Amino acid sequence: MRVLVTGSAGFIGHALSRRLLSEGHAVTGFDGFSDYYDVGLKRARHADLAGFPAFQAVEARLETPGALLDTVARHRPEIVVHLAAQAGVRYSLENPAAYVEANIVGTANLLEALRAHPVRHLLLASTSSAYGGGATSPFRETDRSVTPVSFYAATKLATEAMAHSYAHLFGVPTTALRFFTVYGPWGRPDMALFLFTRKILVGQPIEVFSGGSAERDFTYIDDLVEGLVRLMDRVPPKPGEGGPIGEADTLSPVAPYRLVNIGGGRPVRLGRMIDVLEEALGRSAERIPLPLPPGDVTATRASTALLQALIGTVPETPIETGIPAFVRWYREVYRTDVQPAG
Repeated sequence: MRVLVTGSAGFIGHALSRRLLSEGHAVTGFDGFSDYYDVGLKRARHADLAGFPAFQAVEARLETPGALLDTVARHRPEIVVHLAAQAGVRYSLENPAAYVEANIVGTANLLEALRAHPVRHLLLASTSSAYGGGATSPFRETDRSVTPVSFYAATKLATEAMAHSYAHLFGVPTTALRFFTVYGPWGRPDMALFLFTRKILVGQPIEVFSGGSAERDFTYIDDLVEGLVRLMDRVPPKPGEGGPIGEADTLSPVAPYRLVNIGGGRPVRLGRMIDVLEEALGRSAERIPLPLPPGDVTATRASTALLQALIGTVPETPIETGIPAFVRWYREVYRTDVQPAG
């Protein structure tokens, strides 16, 4: 296949691109290398992908007029996986304009490009944060999501709605995907696991929100990528050409569009995650308890009924395996106990 991956220098984009390239597919990687976190890590991810002859890199920003249209017209992908976005719940309180530009304007630019040059399937990354306040556990795709508690979540909900409208109006087959706390090697420096690892290794205290009682549905990167790859062939049918596959299905009655969770469905307390990390590092952490920040939720847990109905059982890597794998990668990359500045 010819696949366009936006955000290919990002954590998930790099892992997905590497998997596709290793299986013989051609990947065009589109990334703007924003400085939200260490650009050097993003460059290293793209350098890793450059070792595959079938990888072509496009350095451009989503919101730049014509950049996505030109890329789609030139490379003519069959599948598009839209992972590029301005991420981060807390940063959205500081710089909401970045979320409007990248998430809303950028996604609109992509949808217009696909309107002009149709593809077989668009897979659109969203977030478990979209479930918002008052969501009941487990989070089901059929639940009404109208109460986002962060601006980040609000922009991702907007991209889901925008994609549905293009699926209805212009027949762009779309699967929107809500990810649940993805972690693993090559992970994001702004995420808790990366932050905690760095601080514990240099003897700094770590800030533990909600006293460690908050729960997250941690999803190992390889498990998420497996789900993405299998979903590529599960193109939502047009109205009248196929019906829902069960009560959990979110297939739109007016468009080739559905919404799917990708998570393990087995939340872990933050305190337990830190215990496992301490064991993998061979060091104890000084924990500073803090209240939950604005925009965060106390717990996330994915319903996996629809995902399993679509693709069958996917691997569920426990944190007792996934966290040590991350620690091994971290120590190999940074070599010392002190992470380089940047």
